[in-house]
Amino acid sequence: MTLRNSSSVTEFILMALSEQPQLQLPLFLLFLGIYVLTVVGNLGLITLIGLNSSLHTPMYFFLFSLSFIDLCYACVFTPKMLNDFVSENIISYVGCMTQLFFFCFFVNSECYVLVSMAYDRYVAICKPLMYAVTMSTQFCSLLMFGSYVIGFAGAIAHTGSMLRLTFCNSNIIHHYLCEVLPLLQLSCTSTHVNQLVFFIVVGIVISISSISIFISYALILSNILHIPSAEGRSKAFSTCGSHIIAVALFFGSGAFTHLTTSFPGSVDQSKFASVFYTNVVPMLNPLIYSLRNKDVKLALGKTLRRVLF
Repeated sequence: MTLRNSSSVTEFILMALSEQPQLQLPLFLLFLGIYVLTVVGNLGLITLIGLNSSLHTPMYFFLFSLSFIDLCYACVFTPKMLNDFVSENIISYVGCMTQLFFFCFFVNSECYVLVSMAYDRYVAICKPLMYAVTMSTQFCSLLMFGSYVIGFAGAIAHTGSMLRLTFCNSNIIHHYLCEVLPLLQLSCTSTHVNQLVFFIVVGIVISISSISIFISYALILSNILHIPSAEGRSKAFSTCGSHIIAVALFFGSGAFTHLTTSFPGSVDQSKFASVFYTNVVPMLNPLIYSLRNKDVKLALGKTLRRVLF
């Protein structure tokens, strides 16, 4: 696949979150802080899981993958976003298509990683005696490989259909990153195929992910309600709490962003809404899983004692 088309546009201008000069430095510092926390949090969780054999279980294998995706995901556009606050916010055509590809790849992959995590919780709570056999190393690796393959296929579909368009007039993207819908608004050729690809791919990803997670948690809830002791029910709920919060934040913020795009005059609303799932969610995930997880906190304490003493 080549990153060139018949477009006369060789570069795009990304619109920053605010065009007011006095806000550029505060926004730069704010998003720099978010980016540092995202990198430190996710890299720290990846390192912690890698170093502690007590965390070498299917649940933490999926958490390792989620942190890896969040880390890469943030690195796709946040450095460019930070640069745009202090210098010219210009991105080349090739750079824009590359950013679009990796953005779609990691977003789609994260959806299916969250599905895998929901299935892991279903097996752990509903079929505990079969957990070790069902969630084998080979099966978990297959689930992750499938997540990346499906993410890659979605990214190829979005980017490939975008490469067929011609951009010959405006080159101002009303967003701080190269995303599908803002780019479609700039094309001077028909975007019907692109819109069809977008709604099919996004529809499949959201439908499969949301239905799979909903079914998993419906079965989990049904099983938990049959646990006789309140302590047992509380323990079962606690193992799912972090994942439910992560799913709600990711899918909720993503759905709100795409819904606001549908309304006229909602460009700025969509841009600000997307900040949450592109910047805030990757920062919050390691905090959610570490602050609410006894195993992670114990492993962190052990690792710190090993390093400091």
